[in-house]
Amino acid sequence: MGRELEAKFRVPTLEPVRQRLRARGAKPASLVLETNRIFDTPDRLLLGADCGLRVREAAAVGAAPGSPAYSATLTYKGPRSASQPKVREELETAVADPAELVGILQRLGFHEVVYYEKRRETWRPGPCEIALDELPRLGSWIEIEGPDAAAIEHARTDLGLADTPVSAETYVELAATHGDADAAGCRRLVFGTAGGTV
Repeated sequence: MGRELEAKFRVPTLEPVRQRLRARGAKPASLVLETNRIFDTPDRLLLGADCGLRVREAAAVGAAPGSPAYSATLTYKGPRSASQPKVREELETAVADPAELVGILQRLGFHEVVYYEKRRETWRPGPCEIALDELPRLGSWIEIEGPDAAAIEHARTDLGLADTPVSAETYVELAATHGDADAAGCRRLVFGTAGGTV
């Protein structure tokens, strides 16, 4: 059984954290464009229980689906703890054909309720994984995922984020609030739309 332990911070710009990582000799492990599709029952049984079911596709900037720099995953997330950093169950598996998987989920009665894009630059300078994220309309974010709370707090201080408040909202919640509803009622937050960033 997997477990996710992370803290998320909204920042005015990513560059100060990027410079601190470089000063410590770190190099980015990847730069990808993600599409995140969140599925739920018609009565929102999963989101109502603070759970999530996600199909994610990630491609290195400039890469095509099917290339080595492309991946897709199915993820289930359990309810969040009330503590910071956030702790929740996370079960994830690689997916060979996300379009077929989406078809299976739909046949089982799940509907796409949130769709959002994200640019993610991942760094691994030590025991924690540091993600420098950009989301349409929502700007710049830093996500620190680590093995325990002490490691996350150490990375937070090292990156100059000690005085930056931890965000309690998930990207799914933010996309659901700030995204545009399509004809089917799915909330969509994508690059290149009015109010979004390119």
